[in-house]
Amino acid sequence: MDRKPRTIRELRDAGYKVLSVKAEMRKNLIEKMRRQEPLFPGIIGYDDTVIPQLQNAILAGQDIIFLGERGQAKSRLIRSLVELLDDEIPIIAGCEINDNPYSPICRRCREWVAEEGDAVEIEWIDRERRYGEKLATPDITIADLIGEVDPIKVAEGRYLADELTIHYGLIPRHNRGIFCINELPDLAERIQVGLLNIMEERDVQIRGYRIRMPLDVFVVASANPEDYTNRGRIITPLKDRYGAQIRTHYPRTVEHEIAIMEQERTLFEGEGERPVTTPQFMKEIVAEVTRLARRSPDVNQRSGVSVRASITSYEALLANALRRAILLDEPVAVPRITDLPYILPALSGKLEFETVEEGREDQIMERLLQGAVLAVFNRYFSMGELEKVVSRFRGGYVVEVSDMAPADVYEAIAHQVEGLQEAARKLDCHQQPQLLAAAVEFILEGLHLSKRLNKERLAGRVQYRS
Repeated sequence: MDRKPRTIRELRDAGYKVLSVKAEMRKNLIEKMRRQEPLFPGIIGYDDTVIPQLQNAILAGQDIIFLGERGQAKSRLIRSLVELLDDEIPIIAGCEINDNPYSPICRRCREWVAEEGDAVEIEWIDRERRYGEKLATPDITIADLIGEVDPIKVAEGRYLADELTIHYGLIPRHNRGIFCINELPDLAERIQVGLLNIMEERDVQIRGYRIRMPLDVFVVASANPEDYTNRGRIITPLKDRYGAQIRTHYPRTVEHEIAIMEQERTLFEGEGERPVTTPQFMKEIVAEVTRLARRSPDVNQRSGVSVRASITSYEALLANALRRAILLDEPVAVPRITDLPYILPALSGKLEFETVEEGREDQIMERLLQGAVLAVFNRYFSMGELEKVVSRFRGGYVVEVSDMAPADVYEAIAHQVEGLQEAARKLDCHQQPQLLAAAVEFILEGLHLSKRLNKERLAGRVQYRS
């Protein structure tokens, strides 16, 4: 069409066909699948689990509820569904609930079409205007979600029973679109009943006045499994109304966790002036800390350990490496083992501990850091490979390191300890001094945690000896 239709007549003459929102999403999904386009960009680790289930639900035309602990990309998945909507759709001009030009449901539009027929004007709205979401809280009312009598309209002379007195809520205002309710079980039961009516019966009662409202809305919800399945905080008929219940999960591999960390960390303009280079083993350690926390009996697993724990820890690690590079005027920032304690302020806010004695939280997080370093160290080295390094320390050699020690200190250590440079080469950290420093600290800490070296903390410094 050279020019968008501006009246219902022009829309009919152009042969435009209005689809239901579920049919529209289904059509666009099929087209993307045929063209093998990425369906949900930025979603990592769900290709073989969540995404096939989501595709099936859309192909089946089912409303969906996503069940998962915090930080499992539920909101991002839901918001990405907007990409399955058409770029634009026509609505009757000025309609509050995006009425279908061929079949309006609100009284104002029905009367207008009855009076002027196909001469009624239309307008076009983009896909972003067709998506809405609401975080469920106990204080949400029917007025928020569905509607309420507008006292101003009553004051103008309309009767309470007049449909035109209604101020529509969020769900009707996203007619012919997608509406999401986050943390669905937190809705009061009476509000859940109202939501059920709008989804199933297609009618509502506002101030005792029953309104037939056959809305065309794709209703999506999210919930924590603990709230949804165990505490009985959702009415059974509403649970039954959702066609697909899709269980999300945390990244199942270290590679996926790292990919999310890299994708989601905060980037700043001008970072290239003093680049940050992160060795692979340091990325793995940060990811492993979160993965260990998800299995720790000291951490509340019902609330989960969000991927944001990995992201913020990674950001904190890089920040301390950059701080060191700035203070020491080094050309590149490379995070290393002595930077790990600086992730604790970021990590502690992401963990919900089980009942423990006051002050034990720091001990728990310290054990997580140590466990992560040891697990990653064992992936890279066997003790036989580092026997020369251990032998050097048996001869009385002592090393002191700190998070503010310059890189040339570690070059000297690598030259004095046979086997260190070879081990750094295996880590691909032999090209520049800052990378070599990271490798040396990793190897020394790994040997300590493997009970081959002793470690002593001395006023901001760390000493390794036999």
